[in-house]
Amino acid sequence: MSTRTLVSPAAMARPRGKAVYWTVFAGVVVLFALAFLFPVYWMVTGAAKSPDEVARTPPTLVPSHWRLSGYTDAWELMQLPTHLWNTVVQAAGAWLFQLVFCTAAAYALSKLKPAFGKVILGAILATLMVPAQALVVPKYLTVADLPLIHTNLLNDPLAIWLPAVANAFNLYLLKRFFDQIPRDVLEAAEIDGAGRLRTLWSVVLPMSRPVLGVVSIFALVAVWQDFLWPLMVFSDPDKQPISVALVQLSQNIQLTVLIAAMVIASIPMVALFLVFQRHIIAGISAGSTKG
Repeated sequence: MSTRTLVSPAAMARPRGKAVYWTVFAGVVVLFALAFLFPVYWMVTGAAKSPDEVARTPPTLVPSHWRLSGYTDAWELMQLPTHLWNTVVQAAGAWLFQLVFCTAAAYALSKLKPAFGKVILGAILATLMVPAQALVVPKYLTVADLPLIHTNLLNDPLAIWLPAVANAFNLYLLKRFFDQIPRDVLEAAEIDGAGRLRTLWSVVLPMSRPVLGVVSIFALVAVWQDFLWPLMVFSDPDKQPISVALVQLSQNIQLTVLIAAMVIASIPMVALFLVFQRHIIAGISAGSTKG
């Protein structure tokens, strides 16, 4: 059975048709590349311009004089090492907590079949219908006075880590992937004497590397780019992440220095994506086929 496409095989067989096809294809690829990469180029070169050149109308496409002092000034004046380290600690903790608790919950709902499991899953997924802004005040009151132990978690990384665990989307991704793991694999592990925890650690998790990579990216990016919640829970400037510090310290900073700080703040996430892009694509496609 042949697949019908916009360009017929007969047209592609002719030199003119093939030339037109590849010309249009290359043009579309170039346009999309420019649409995505030009803002990045504009941000990087904007930090290399002088303050007067950044505000010039019409703007210059290429800096008349390349100045790298904006990056060094941003690193020192805005205390980027401190705020970047705060962000790394908060993102790493949130990632670890999500990976441990969401994986355990998804495995229990998928393979252990607890009582009222479908009801619990439905209640968890129902939280996706609630706007994130509506949960800000309840979350703040909770971390300000943690129930039962009455502990204040403000200005503490736990105020980021604990709310991050309640991620219904990541839990659902993991559960859907676990659902596709053949039951025969788990039964073989049980015959070999593996308990449920050992089966999870030695069998399920090694098979789940693609989806764990996707969940890890989602968890890290969510914390790295979050602004409102860290602004509310971190009143101490020395403990604020980079997203909050850029806004708080931008009042008396030159525009070129602020742009340079934004470039530096975006480098870790861009590097993370470039390194793990293969795992991200594999994880997205892993949930579309039966195991």
